[in-house]
Amino acid sequence: MSRERLIVALDVPTPREALKLVETLGDAANFYKLGMQLLSAGGYMGLVDELHERGHKVFADLKFFDVPATVGAAVRGLRERGVEFLTVHGNQAIMEAAAENKGGSMKILAVTALTSLDRGDLDDLGFDCDVDELVLSRARRAVEAGCDGVIASGRELPVLRQALGNRLLVVTPGIRPLDNNEVQDQKRVVTPRAAIAGGADHIVVGRPINAAGDPRSAALAIQAEISRGLAPGAGGPAPG
Repeated sequence: MSRERLIVALDVPTPREALKLVETLGDAANFYKLGMQLLSAGGYMGLVDELHERGHKVFADLKFFDVPATVGAAVRGLRERGVEFLTVHGNQAIMEAAAENKGGSMKILAVTALTSLDRGDLDDLGFDCDVDELVLSRARRAVEAGCDGVIASGRELPVLRQALGNRLLVVTPGIRPLDNNEVQDQKRVVTPRAAIAGGADHIVVGRPINAAGDPRSAALAIQAEISRGLAPGAGGPAPG
């Protein structure tokens, strides 16, 4: 469903505030990402269960990075709670363990390069390659490991789609509407329309909705941008 291409990041301090935002959005969104902020607040699994019971899809963005047996056990636990998407870091053994234990409708997404990183950050981390090369390498390994998709910036979408076609899901964070003037902590951003037109299966949007004066209107505006991105001849990604 095109409306489920929008994943709203519930980047709020508490589960109570998260549910309040979900109620405010109503039918403007149906897919929600729960990250580490809510995990540290307590009540994370209860929130997962509540959203699932309300008929919403849940993306557990926990970026697992641990010994494979531990990751496998954690994946099985979240699988039983009906989690739709789950992120892991791109270590081969970790990706394989996650893929082997996912089951049901769960999809494992490998992290390629965080959208908060740029060329200078990669140099600091010791990666002697372009961002595109790093993302494509990790995406290929994710496919080989049995993962369903990757987390990747809209800037890397053309490279991924050209090399791998539709062999994997691509979920794209770092989305900012054209009229969004907030201070950015994402360095490789695109607009909703450009990301969808460029081949993203889902886009993740947080503050442009969470911090809006009218979150529902903001979400509906992004849904309209998604529809325009899906239209024939919409074109590929452009800087946001």
